[in-house]
Amino acid sequence: MNRVTNLALTMIMAALLISFAYFAYQGHRVLTLAGGTEVVTSISVLPYYAFRSFLRMLGAYLLSLIFTLTYGYKAGTDTRAERWLIPILDILQSVPILGFFPAAVYFFVSLFQGRLLGVELASIFLIFTSQAWNMTFGFYESLTTIPRDLLEATVAYRVTGWRRFRTLYLPAGIPKLVYNSIMSWAGGWYFLIAAEIIAIGPVEYSLPGLGSYLIRTTERGELGLTMVGLLTLVVLITMMNIFIWRPLSTWAENFKYEFGSGGSNRLPSGLGYRLWWQAPGFREIRIGVIKGGAFLGRAVGNLGARLAPGPEKWQRWCRYLARVERLVAWGLALLLAYALVRGLLALGTLFLEPWQPQVFSIPAALLFSFFRLMAAYLLSLAWTLPVAIWIGHNERVYEFLTPVFEILASVPATALFPIIVFVLIGLTGGMNLAAILLVLTGMQWYLLFNLIAGVKSIPGDLKEAAAAFGLRGWGYLRRVVLPAMVPSLITGSITAWGGGWNALIVAEYVVYAGHTYTAFGIGSLLDMATYGSGSFQVIWSSLIAMMVTIVLMNRFFWRRLYEMAARRFKIEP
Repeated sequence: MNRVTNLALTMIMAALLISFAYFAYQGHRVLTLAGGTEVVTSISVLPYYAFRSFLRMLGAYLLSLIFTLTYGYKAGTDTRAERWLIPILDILQSVPILGFFPAAVYFFVSLFQGRLLGVELASIFLIFTSQAWNMTFGFYESLTTIPRDLLEATVAYRVTGWRRFRTLYLPAGIPKLVYNSIMSWAGGWYFLIAAEIIAIGPVEYSLPGLGSYLIRTTERGELGLTMVGLLTLVVLITMMNIFIWRPLSTWAENFKYEFGSGGSNRLPSGLGYRLWWQAPGFREIRIGVIKGGAFLGRAVGNLGARLAPGPEKWQRWCRYLARVERLVAWGLALLLAYALVRGLLALGTLFLEPWQPQVFSIPAALLFSFFRLMAAYLLSLAWTLPVAIWIGHNERVYEFLTPVFEILASVPATALFPIIVFVLIGLTGGMNLAAILLVLTGMQWYLLFNLIAGVKSIPGDLKEAAAAFGLRGWGYLRRVVLPAMVPSLITGSITAWGGGWNALIVAEYVVYAGHTYTAFGIGSLLDMATYGSGSFQVIWSSLIAMMVTIVLMNRFFWRRLYEMAARRFKIEP
Protein backbone atom coordinates (compact mmCIF):
# COMPACT_ATOMS: atom_id res chain seq x y z
CA MET A 1 0.00 0.00 0.00
CA ASN A 2 2.82 2.38 0.85
CA ARG A 3 4.49 1.66 -2.49
CA VAL A 4 1.29 2.47 -4.37
CA THR A 5 0.85 5.69 -2.36
CA ASN A 6 4.45 6.77 -2.95
CA LEU A 7 4.20 6.02 -6.68
CA ALA A 8 0.97 8.03 -6.85
CA LEU A 9 2.70 10.92 -5.05
CA THR A 10 5.53 10.82 -7.62
CA MET A 11 3.08 10.86 -10.53
CA ILE A 12 1.05 13.72 -9.04
CA MET A 13 4.15 15.84 -8.38
CA ALA A 14 5.56 15.10 -11.83
CA ALA A 15 2.23 16.08 -13.42
CA LEU A 16 2.14 19.30 -11.41
CA LEU A 17 5.70 20.20 -12.41
CA ILE A 18 5.05 19.44 -16.09
CA SER A 19 1.83 21.50 -16.03
CA PHE A 20 3.61 24.39 -14.34
CA ALA A 21 6.43 24.24 -16.91
CA TYR A 22 3.90 24.28 -19.77
CA PHE A 23 1.94 27.28 -18.45
CA ALA A 24 5.17 29.09 -17.58
CA TYR A 25 6.34 28.62 -21.17
CA GLN A 26 3.03 29.94 -22.50
CA GLY A 27 3.39 32.98 -20.24
CA HIS A 28 6.90 33.51 -21.57
CA ARG A 29 5.52 33.52 -25.13
CA VAL A 30 2.87 36.09 -24.18
CA LEU A 31 5.53 38.30 -22.63
CA THR A 32 7.80 37.93 -25.67
CA LEU A 33 5.01 38.96 -28.01
CA ALA A 34 4.29 42.00 -25.81
CA GLY A 35 7.95 43.07 -26.08
CA GLY A 36 9.96 45.40 -23.85
CA THR A 37 10.09 45.31 -20.08
CA GLU A 38 6.53 46.54 -19.53
CA VAL A 39 4.76 44.49 -16.87
CA VAL A 40 1.88 42.51 -18.44
CA THR A 41 -1.04 42.11 -16.02
CA SER A 42 -2.69 39.13 -17.70
CA ILE A 43 -3.46 36.10 -15.54
CA SER A 44 -1.86 33.84 -18.15
CA VAL A 45 1.64 35.15 -17.35
CA LEU A 46 1.44 34.41 -13.60
CA PRO A 47 3.17 30.97 -13.73
CA TYR A 48 6.05 32.51 -15.68
CA TYR A 49 6.23 35.47 -13.29
CA ALA A 50 6.27 33.06 -10.33
CA PHE A 51 9.16 31.16 -11.93
CA ARG A 52 11.15 34.36 -12.54
CA SER A 53 10.61 35.63 -8.98
CA PHE A 54 11.60 32.24 -7.56
CA LEU A 55 14.83 32.25 -9.58
CA ARG A 56 15.72 35.73 -8.24
CA MET A 57 14.99 34.61 -4.69
CA LEU A 58 17.08 31.46 -5.19
CA GLY A 59 20.00 33.42 -6.63
CA ALA A 60 19.88 35.88 -3.74
CA TYR A 61 19.65 33.03 -1.24
CA LEU A 62 22.68 31.23 -2.67
CA LEU A 63 24.67 34.48 -2.44
CA SER A 64 23.42 34.94 1.12
CA LEU A 65 24.44 31.39 2.02
CA ILE A 66 27.96 31.88 0.66
CA PHE A 67 28.24 35.21 2.47
CA THR A 68 26.93 33.63 5.69
CA LEU A 69 29.34 30.70 5.67
CA THR A 70 32.39 32.90 5.00
CA TYR A 71 31.59 36.06 6.97
CA GLY A 72 29.93 34.25 9.86
CA TYR A 73 32.77 31.70 10.05
CA LYS A 74 35.42 34.42 10.19
CA ALA A 75 33.53 36.43 12.80
CA GLY A 76 32.75 33.35 14.91
CA THR A 77 36.24 31.84 14.92
CA ASP A 78 38.57 34.84 14.88
CA THR A 79 38.27 37.09 17.94
CA ARG A 80 40.39 39.83 16.37
CA ALA A 81 38.23 39.96 13.24
CA GLU A 82 35.05 39.72 15.34
CA ARG A 83 35.72 43.16 16.85
CA TRP A 84 35.14 44.92 13.55
CA LEU A 85 33.11 42.40 11.52
CA ILE A 86 30.13 42.35 13.90
CA PRO A 87 29.79 46.18 14.20
CA ILE A 88 29.90 46.37 10.38
CA LEU A 89 27.16 43.74 10.17
CA ASP A 90 25.14 45.65 12.76
CA ILE A 91 25.33 48.75 10.57
CA LEU A 92 24.48 46.86 7.37
CA GLN A 93 21.30 45.36 8.85
CA SER A 94 20.18 48.84 9.92
CA VAL A 95 20.19 50.10 6.31
CA PRO A 96 16.73 49.74 4.72
CA ILE A 97 16.50 48.15 1.29
CA LEU A 98 15.99 51.57 -0.33
CA GLY A 99 19.41 52.54 1.01
CA PHE A 100 21.00 50.05 -1.37
CA PHE A 101 19.06 51.35 -4.40
CA PRO A 102 21.73 53.86 -5.55
CA ALA A 103 24.50 51.24 -5.32
CA ALA A 104 22.41 48.61 -7.10
CA VAL A 105 21.30 50.92 -9.90
CA TYR A 106 24.52 52.78 -10.57
CA PHE A 107 26.85 49.78 -10.24
CA PHE A 108 25.00 46.93 -11.93
CA VAL A 109 22.94 48.93 -14.42
CA SER A 110 25.89 51.12 -15.44
CA LEU A 111 28.23 48.12 -15.61
CA PHE A 112 25.97 46.41 -18.16
CA GLN A 113 24.96 49.71 -19.83
CA GLY A 114 21.27 49.45 -19.01
CA ARG A 115 20.81 45.93 -20.37
CA LEU A 116 18.36 43.53 -18.75
CA LEU A 117 21.12 41.44 -17.14
CA GLY A 118 22.31 44.44 -15.13
CA VAL A 119 18.77 45.13 -13.86
CA GLU A 120 18.36 41.44 -12.93
CA LEU A 121 21.62 41.47 -10.96
CA ALA A 122 20.57 44.68 -9.24
CA SER A 123 17.28 43.05 -8.20
CA ILE A 124 19.07 39.94 -6.90
CA PHE A 125 21.45 42.17 -4.94
CA LEU A 126 18.53 44.04 -3.36
CA ILE A 127 16.86 40.77 -2.32
CA PHE A 128 20.24 39.64 -0.96
CA THR A 129 20.30 42.66 1.36
CA SER A 130 16.98 41.53 2.88
CA GLN A 131 18.22 37.96 3.48
CA ALA A 132 21.93 37.85 4.29
CA TRP A 133 22.26 39.71 7.62
CA ASN A 134 19.73 37.59 9.49
CA MET A 135 21.35 34.33 8.33
CA THR A 136 24.85 35.58 9.14
CA PHE A 137 23.94 36.58 12.69
CA GLY A 138 22.35 33.17 13.27
CA PHE A 139 25.39 31.25 11.98
CA TYR A 140 27.76 33.47 13.97
CA GLU A 141 25.74 32.90 17.15
CA SER A 142 25.87 29.12 16.58
CA LEU A 143 29.67 29.14 16.28
CA THR A 144 30.15 31.27 19.39
CA THR A 145 27.99 28.93 21.51
CA ILE A 146 29.71 25.63 20.64
CA PRO A 147 30.47 23.78 23.91
CA ARG A 148 34.07 24.11 25.03
CA ASP A 149 34.61 20.35 25.32
CA LEU A 150 33.88 19.90 21.60
CA LEU A 151 36.39 22.60 20.68
CA GLU A 152 38.98 21.00 22.96
CA ALA A 153 38.30 17.59 21.39
CA THR A 154 39.00 18.91 17.89
CA VAL A 155 42.27 20.42 19.11
CA ALA A 156 43.26 17.18 20.86
CA TYR A 157 42.58 15.12 17.73
CA ARG A 158 44.25 17.75 15.50
CA VAL A 159 41.14 18.34 13.40
CA THR A 160 41.90 21.53 11.49
CA GLY A 161 41.07 23.41 8.31
CA TRP A 162 38.35 22.16 6.00
CA ARG A 163 37.83 18.98 8.03
CA ARG A 164 37.13 21.00 11.18
CA PHE A 165 34.66 23.21 9.32
CA ARG A 166 32.87 20.17 7.83
CA THR A 167 32.69 18.09 11.01
CA LEU A 168 32.21 20.77 13.70
CA TYR A 169 31.32 24.27 12.56
CA LEU A 170 28.86 23.45 9.76
CA PRO A 171 26.86 20.83 11.76
CA ALA A 172 26.76 23.21 14.74
CA GLY A 173 25.29 25.95 12.56
CA ILE A 174 22.69 23.87 10.68
CA PRO A 175 19.73 24.36 13.11
CA LYS A 176 20.11 28.16 13.17
CA LEU A 177 20.93 28.19 9.47
CA VAL A 178 17.70 26.39 8.54
CA TYR A 179 15.52 28.47 10.89
CA ASN A 180 17.04 31.77 9.74
CA SER A 181 16.78 30.67 6.11
CA ILE A 182 13.01 30.43 6.55
CA MET A 183 12.90 33.93 8.04
CA SER A 184 15.24 35.28 5.34
CA TRP A 185 13.06 33.89 2.56
CA ALA A 186 10.09 35.52 4.28
CA GLY A 187 12.00 38.81 4.32
CA GLY A 188 12.83 38.41 0.64
CA TRP A 189 9.16 37.84 -0.27
CA TYR A 190 8.19 40.83 1.89
CA PHE A 191 10.38 43.22 -0.13
CA LEU A 192 9.92 41.52 -3.50
CA ILE A 193 7.83 44.43 -4.76
CA ALA A 194 10.59 46.94 -3.99
CA ALA A 195 13.22 44.70 -5.62
CA GLU A 196 11.43 44.11 -8.94
CA ILE A 197 10.59 47.73 -9.69
CA ILE A 198 13.80 49.74 -9.28
CA ALA A 199 13.41 53.50 -9.53
CA ILE A 200 15.57 56.51 -8.77
CA GLY A 201 13.68 59.70 -9.53
CA PRO A 202 12.28 59.62 -13.09
CA VAL A 203 14.34 56.54 -14.12
CA GLU A 204 12.48 53.27 -13.57
CA TYR A 205 13.34 49.64 -14.37
CA SER A 206 10.62 46.97 -14.21
CA LEU A 207 11.29 43.23 -14.17
CA PRO A 208 8.75 40.49 -14.91
CA GLY A 209 7.79 38.85 -11.63
CA LEU A 210 5.10 38.50 -9.00
CA GLY A 211 6.28 41.59 -7.13
CA SER A 212 6.01 43.89 -10.15
CA TYR A 213 2.69 42.26 -11.12
CA LEU A 214 1.22 42.94 -7.68
CA ILE A 215 2.35 46.55 -7.52
CA ARG A 216 1.14 47.34 -11.06
CA THR A 217 -2.32 45.88 -10.45
CA THR A 218 -2.71 47.70 -7.13
CA GLU A 219 -1.56 50.99 -8.63
CA ARG A 220 -4.29 50.63 -11.23
CA GLY A 221 -6.89 49.59 -8.67
CA GLU A 222 -7.40 46.15 -10.26
CA LEU A 223 -8.10 44.34 -6.98
CA GLY A 224 -9.30 41.12 -8.68
CA LEU A 225 -5.99 40.68 -10.48
CA THR A 226 -4.12 41.62 -7.30
CA MET A 227 -5.88 38.86 -5.36
CA VAL A 228 -5.15 36.29 -8.11
CA GLY A 229 -1.48 37.29 -8.07
CA LEU A 230 -1.41 37.09 -4.28
CA LEU A 231 -3.07 33.66 -4.40
CA THR A 232 -0.35 32.48 -6.81
CA LEU A 233 2.32 33.67 -4.39
CA VAL A 234 0.56 31.98 -1.44
CA VAL A 235 0.45 28.68 -3.36
CA LEU A 236 4.18 28.95 -4.13
CA ILE A 237 5.02 29.75 -0.50
CA THR A 238 2.82 26.89 0.74
CA MET A 239 4.47 24.38 -1.58
CA MET A 240 7.92 25.49 -0.44
CA ASN A 241 6.87 25.20 3.20
CA ILE A 242 5.46 21.68 2.78
CA PHE A 243 8.15 20.18 0.57
CA ILE A 244 11.29 22.10 1.58
CA TRP A 245 11.19 24.01 4.87
CA ARG A 246 9.18 21.62 7.05
CA PRO A 247 11.32 18.56 6.19
CA LEU A 248 14.51 20.59 6.60
CA SER A 249 13.36 21.99 9.97
CA THR A 250 12.72 18.53 11.39
CA TRP A 251 15.95 17.13 9.92
CA ALA A 252 17.93 20.03 11.41
CA GLU A 253 16.85 18.98 14.91
CA ASN A 254 19.24 16.01 14.57
CA PHE A 255 22.11 18.50 14.93
CA LYS A 256 21.02 19.90 18.29
CA TYR A 257 23.32 19.28 21.24
CA GLU A 258 22.12 16.60 23.62
CA PHE A 259 23.50 16.65 27.15
CA GLY A 260 21.77 13.44 28.15
CA SER A 261 22.17 9.97 26.74
CA GLY A 262 20.63 8.70 23.56
CA GLY A 263 20.79 11.69 21.26
CA SER A 264 18.34 12.39 18.49
CA ASN A 265 17.70 10.84 15.10
CA ARG A 266 14.50 12.32 13.78
CA LEU A 267 13.34 12.06 10.20
CA PRO A 268 10.97 14.55 8.59
CA SER A 269 7.31 13.61 8.46
CA GLY A 270 4.38 14.53 6.25
CA LEU A 271 4.12 14.92 2.48
CA GLY A 272 7.58 16.45 2.21
CA TYR A 273 9.10 13.43 3.96
CA ARG A 274 7.22 10.94 1.79
CA LEU A 275 8.26 12.76 -1.38
CA TRP A 276 12.00 13.04 -0.69
CA TRP A 277 12.53 9.92 1.46
CA GLN A 278 10.13 7.36 -0.04
CA ALA A 279 8.66 8.40 -3.41
CA PRO A 280 10.54 6.91 -6.38
CA GLY A 281 12.31 9.36 -8.64
CA PHE A 282 12.49 12.16 -6.07
CA ARG A 283 14.15 9.81 -3.58
CA GLU A 284 16.86 9.04 -6.17
CA ILE A 285 17.37 12.77 -6.74
CA ARG A 286 17.93 13.30 -3.01
CA ILE A 287 20.35 10.38 -2.79
CA GLY A 288 22.24 11.65 -5.84
CA VAL A 289 22.60 15.12 -4.34
CA ILE A 290 23.85 13.68 -1.04
CA LYS A 291 26.34 11.39 -2.80
CA GLY A 292 27.53 14.26 -4.97
CA GLY A 293 28.10 16.48 -1.93
CA ALA A 294 29.93 13.66 -0.12
CA PHE A 295 32.12 13.03 -3.18
CA LEU A 296 33.04 16.72 -3.42
CA GLY A 297 33.85 16.79 0.31
CA ARG A 298 36.12 13.75 -0.01
CA ALA A 299 37.75 15.21 -3.13
CA VAL A 300 38.55 18.47 -1.37
CA GLY A 301 39.89 16.58 1.66
CA ASN A 302 42.07 14.25 -0.45
CA LEU A 303 43.40 17.14 -2.52
CA GLY A 304 44.30 19.01 0.66
CA ALA A 305 46.04 15.91 2.05
CA ARG A 306 48.08 15.44 -1.15
CA LEU A 307 49.11 19.08 -1.34
CA ALA A 308 49.88 19.33 2.38
CA PRO A 309 53.65 19.65 3.02
CA GLY A 310 55.62 17.34 5.28
CA PRO A 311 56.11 18.09 8.97
CA GLU A 312 59.48 19.75 8.34
CA LYS A 313 57.99 22.22 5.85
CA TRP A 314 54.73 22.86 7.67
CA GLN A 315 55.98 25.77 9.77
CA ARG A 316 57.52 27.39 6.69
CA TRP A 317 54.20 27.08 4.85
CA CYS A 318 52.34 28.53 7.83
CA ARG A 319 54.64 31.56 7.91
CA TYR A 320 54.19 32.01 4.16
CA LEU A 321 50.39 31.76 4.40
CA ALA A 322 50.37 34.19 7.33
CA ARG A 323 52.28 36.73 5.23
CA VAL A 324 49.88 36.26 2.31
CA GLU A 325 46.91 36.67 4.68
CA ARG A 326 48.38 39.88 6.08
CA LEU A 327 48.99 41.23 2.57
CA VAL A 328 45.42 40.43 1.53
CA ALA A 329 44.06 41.98 4.75
CA TRP A 330 46.10 45.15 4.21
CA GLY A 331 44.99 45.30 0.57
CA LEU A 332 41.33 44.99 1.55
CA ALA A 333 41.80 47.57 4.31
CA LEU A 334 43.40 50.03 1.87
CA LEU A 335 40.63 49.41 -0.67
CA LEU A 336 37.99 49.96 2.01
CA ALA A 337 39.75 53.12 3.20
CA TYR A 338 39.92 54.40 -0.38
CA ALA A 339 36.21 53.72 -0.93
CA LEU A 340 35.39 55.34 2.41
CA VAL A 341 37.39 58.48 1.59
CA ARG A 342 35.80 58.73 -1.85
CA GLY A 343 32.36 58.28 -0.31
CA LEU A 344 32.99 60.91 2.36
CA LEU A 345 34.25 63.37 -0.25
CA ALA A 346 31.16 62.72 -2.37
CA LEU A 347 28.92 63.22 0.66
CA GLY A 348 30.80 66.35 1.59
CA THR A 349 30.30 67.74 -1.91
CA LEU A 350 26.64 66.78 -1.75
CA PHE A 351 26.08 68.55 1.57
CA LEU A 352 28.00 71.64 0.49
CA GLU A 353 25.16 72.33 -1.92
CA PRO A 354 22.23 74.42 -0.65
CA TRP A 355 20.25 72.31 1.77
CA GLN A 356 16.75 71.41 0.71
CA PRO A 357 13.83 72.09 3.07
CA GLN A 358 13.07 68.38 3.51
CA VAL A 359 16.43 67.84 5.25
CA PHE A 360 15.40 70.08 8.15
CA SER A 361 12.23 68.03 8.70
CA ILE A 362 14.17 64.79 9.30
CA PRO A 363 14.27 65.04 13.16
CA ALA A 364 10.50 65.55 13.35
CA ALA A 365 9.97 62.76 10.80
CA LEU A 366 12.09 60.40 12.91
CA LEU A 367 10.02 61.24 15.98
CA PHE A 368 6.70 60.56 14.23
CA SER A 369 8.02 57.27 12.84
CA PHE A 370 9.32 56.26 16.27
CA PHE A 371 5.87 56.74 17.82
CA ARG A 372 4.30 54.60 15.06
CA LEU A 373 6.90 51.90 15.69
CA MET A 374 6.21 51.99 19.43
CA ALA A 375 2.46 51.67 18.87
CA ALA A 376 2.94 48.79 16.41
CA TYR A 377 5.35 47.07 18.82
CA LEU A 378 2.90 47.25 21.72
CA LEU A 379 0.06 45.92 19.54
CA SER A 380 2.30 43.08 18.33
CA LEU A 381 3.32 42.22 21.88
CA ALA A 382 -0.31 42.28 23.06
CA TRP A 383 -1.31 39.36 20.81
CA THR A 384 1.96 37.45 20.29
CA LEU A 385 2.75 36.98 24.00
CA PRO A 386 -0.43 35.09 25.00
CA VAL A 387 -0.53 33.19 21.68
CA ALA A 388 3.10 32.08 22.09
CA ILE A 389 2.41 30.83 25.65
CA TRP A 390 -0.66 28.93 24.42
CA ILE A 391 1.11 27.38 21.41
CA GLY A 392 4.27 26.55 23.37
CA HIS A 393 2.30 24.51 25.95
CA ASN A 394 0.04 22.66 23.51
CA GLU A 395 1.81 20.26 21.13
CA ARG A 396 -1.20 19.71 18.88
CA VAL A 397 -1.78 23.43 18.47
CA TYR A 398 1.97 23.90 17.85
CA GLU A 399 2.02 21.28 15.07
CA PHE A 400 -1.06 22.81 13.42
CA LEU A 401 -0.52 26.57 13.79
CA THR A 402 3.25 26.87 13.33
CA PRO A 403 3.15 26.01 9.59
CA VAL A 404 0.22 28.40 9.17
CA PHE A 405 2.13 31.25 10.80
CA GLU A 406 5.24 30.44 8.74
CA ILE A 407 3.18 30.76 5.56
CA LEU A 408 1.53 33.99 6.72
CA ALA A 409 4.94 35.44 7.65
CA SER A 410 6.17 34.72 4.11
CA VAL A 411 3.25 36.41 2.37
CA PRO A 412 4.35 39.93 1.38
CA ALA A 413 1.89 42.12 3.24
CA THR A 414 3.01 44.93 0.94
CA ALA A 415 0.64 43.49 -1.66
CA LEU A 416 -2.27 44.06 0.74
CA PHE A 417 -1.18 47.55 1.76
CA PRO A 418 -3.27 49.43 -0.82
CA ILE A 419 -6.39 47.48 0.17
CA ILE A 420 -5.79 48.16 3.87
CA VAL A 421 -5.14 51.82 3.17
CA PHE A 422 -8.26 52.13 1.03
CA VAL A 423 -10.46 50.68 3.79
CA LEU A 424 -8.90 52.53 6.73
CA ILE A 425 -8.70 55.91 5.03
CA GLY A 426 -12.40 55.62 4.28
CA LEU A 427 -13.06 54.98 7.98
CA THR A 428 -10.55 57.30 9.67
CA GLY A 429 -9.84 59.90 6.98
CA GLY A 430 -6.05 59.69 7.50
CA MET A 431 -3.00 57.46 7.08
CA ASN A 432 -1.79 57.28 10.70
CA LEU A 433 -3.76 54.19 11.78
CA ALA A 434 -3.10 52.50 8.43
CA ALA A 435 0.64 53.16 8.73
CA ILE A 436 0.72 51.67 12.26
CA LEU A 437 -1.05 48.50 11.10
CA LEU A 438 1.24 48.22 8.09
CA VAL A 439 4.33 48.55 10.29
CA LEU A 440 2.84 45.88 12.56
CA THR A 441 3.01 43.40 9.65
CA GLY A 442 6.78 43.91 9.57
CA MET A 443 7.26 43.37 13.32
CA GLN A 444 4.84 40.78 14.67
CA TRP A 445 6.32 37.58 13.22
CA TYR A 446 9.81 38.19 14.65
CA LEU A 447 8.26 38.52 18.09
CA LEU A 448 5.96 35.52 17.72
CA PHE A 449 8.57 32.99 16.59
CA ASN A 450 11.14 34.08 19.17
CA LEU A 451 8.56 33.93 21.97
CA ILE A 452 7.43 30.46 20.89
CA ALA A 453 11.07 29.34 20.91
CA GLY A 454 11.42 30.78 24.43
CA VAL A 455 8.45 28.79 25.72
CA LYS A 456 9.59 25.58 23.99
CA SER A 457 13.06 25.94 25.55
CA ILE A 458 11.74 25.61 29.12
CA PRO A 459 13.17 22.31 30.45
CA GLY A 460 10.65 19.57 31.11
CA ASP A 461 11.99 18.91 34.60
CA LEU A 462 11.39 22.57 35.50
CA LYS A 463 7.75 22.23 34.43
CA GLU A 464 7.44 19.03 36.47
CA ALA A 465 8.93 20.74 39.52
CA ALA A 466 6.46 23.62 39.17
CA ALA A 467 3.58 21.13 38.99
CA ALA A 468 4.92 19.28 42.04
CA PHE A 469 4.93 22.52 44.05
CA GLY A 470 1.39 23.31 42.95
CA LEU A 471 2.25 26.28 40.71
CA ARG A 472 -0.64 26.92 38.35
CA GLY A 473 -2.25 29.81 36.55
CA TRP A 474 -0.77 33.23 37.18
CA GLY A 475 1.77 31.90 39.71
CA TYR A 476 3.17 29.47 37.14
CA LEU A 477 3.33 32.20 34.48
CA ARG A 478 5.00 34.72 36.82
CA ARG A 479 7.59 32.37 38.33
CA VAL A 480 8.42 30.02 35.45
CA VAL A 481 7.17 31.00 32.00
CA LEU A 482 7.68 34.78 31.88
CA PRO A 483 11.24 34.74 33.34
CA ALA A 484 12.22 31.97 30.89
CA MET A 485 10.82 34.02 28.00
CA VAL A 486 12.68 37.26 28.80
CA PRO A 487 15.87 36.55 26.73
CA SER A 488 13.76 35.46 23.76
CA LEU A 489 11.55 38.51 24.21
CA ILE A 490 14.57 40.83 24.02
CA THR A 491 15.99 39.02 20.97
CA GLY A 492 12.61 39.11 19.26
CA SER A 493 12.22 42.79 20.10
CA ILE A 494 15.61 43.65 18.55
CA THR A 495 14.76 41.87 15.29
CA ALA A 496 11.16 43.16 15.34
CA TRP A 497 12.28 46.76 15.61
CA GLY A 498 14.75 46.15 12.78
CA GLY A 499 11.92 44.80 10.66
CA GLY A 500 9.74 47.72 11.68
CA TRP A 501 12.30 50.32 10.59
CA ASN A 502 12.50 48.59 7.21
CA ALA A 503 8.71 48.37 6.97
CA LEU A 504 8.43 52.14 7.33
CA ILE A 505 9.53 52.61 3.74
CA VAL A 506 6.44 50.75 2.49
CA ALA A 507 4.04 51.72 5.31
CA GLU A 508 4.23 55.52 5.09
CA TYR A 509 4.03 55.78 1.30
CA VAL A 510 1.39 53.79 -0.61
CA VAL A 511 0.14 54.17 -4.21
CA TYR A 512 -3.37 52.90 -4.98
CA ALA A 513 -5.46 53.47 -8.11
CA GLY A 514 -3.26 56.35 -9.25
CA HIS A 515 -3.35 58.13 -5.88
CA THR A 516 -0.42 58.42 -3.47
CA TYR A 517 -1.17 58.22 0.27
CA THR A 518 1.52 59.30 2.72
CA ALA A 519 2.00 59.63 6.46
CA PHE A 520 4.65 62.09 7.59
CA GLY A 521 7.72 60.18 8.74
CA ILE A 522 11.23 59.15 7.82
CA GLY A 523 9.91 56.37 5.56
CA SER A 524 7.77 58.70 3.46
CA LEU A 525 10.62 61.24 3.19
CA LEU A 526 12.93 58.53 1.90
CA ASP A 527 10.29 57.20 -0.53
CA MET A 528 9.44 60.62 -1.96
CA ALA A 529 13.12 61.40 -2.46
CA THR A 530 13.79 58.00 -4.07
CA TYR A 531 10.74 57.62 -6.31
CA GLY A 532 9.87 61.29 -6.81
CA SER A 533 12.51 64.01 -6.72
CA GLY A 534 15.58 61.73 -6.87
CA SER A 535 17.34 64.11 -4.43
CA PHE A 536 20.45 62.35 -3.16
CA GLN A 537 20.86 64.96 -0.44
CA VAL A 538 17.51 63.98 1.11
CA ILE A 539 18.13 60.27 0.49
CA TRP A 540 21.51 60.19 2.22
CA SER A 541 20.41 62.52 5.02
CA SER A 542 17.43 60.26 5.78
CA LEU A 543 19.56 57.12 5.61
CA ILE A 544 22.28 58.50 7.86
CA ALA A 545 19.72 59.71 10.42
CA MET A 546 17.94 56.33 10.39
CA MET A 547 21.19 54.33 10.65
CA VAL A 548 22.52 56.42 13.53
CA THR A 549 19.22 56.10 15.41
CA ILE A 550 19.05 52.30 14.95
CA VAL A 551 22.70 51.71 15.88
CA LEU A 552 22.42 53.87 19.01
CA MET A 553 19.22 52.11 20.09
CA ASN A 554 20.78 48.67 19.53
CA ARG A 555 24.04 49.49 21.29
CA PHE A 556 22.82 51.48 24.28
CA PHE A 557 19.37 50.03 24.91
CA TRP A 558 18.62 46.64 23.38
CA ARG A 559 22.12 45.12 23.78
CA ARG A 560 22.41 46.21 27.41
CA LEU A 561 18.90 44.97 28.11
CA TYR A 562 19.78 41.63 26.55
CA GLU A 563 22.98 41.28 28.61
CA MET A 564 21.02 42.04 31.78
CA ALA A 565 18.32 39.52 30.85
CA ALA A 566 20.92 36.86 30.03
CA ARG A 567 22.50 37.30 33.48
CA ARG A 568 19.30 37.37 35.51
CA PHE A 569 17.04 34.94 33.64
CA LYS A 570 19.44 32.40 32.14
CA ILE A 571 18.41 28.79 32.87
CA GLU A 572 21.42 26.90 34.23
CA PRO A 573 21.46 23.09 34.54
